[in-house]
Amino acid sequence: MSSKSRLGVIKLKVKYIGKREVDVPNSYRIFIDLLPGKVYEVLSVEDGWYRLIDESEEDYLYPPENFEEVAEDVEEVRHAV
Repeated sequence: MSSKSRLGVIKLKVKYIGKREVDVPNSYRIFIDLLPGKVYEVLSVEDGWYRLIDESEEDYLYPPENFEEVAEDVEEVRHAV
């Protein structure tokens, strides 16, 4: 997802705030291929979920509640508005 302005495109960047390991009901754990605190670029938003490339170098959909929106470069945002 990106926003178009007179000066260019601002790409949505999000920081993963979820956990690396997740317990599931059948008494086992799954490992998420995202690093807590790492900023990822959102490729698209589909049905409200973020599509991004994770640490497996593949693109997957993730729920937005595990992320917070960030701007890596404040100047990039300031110049695009």
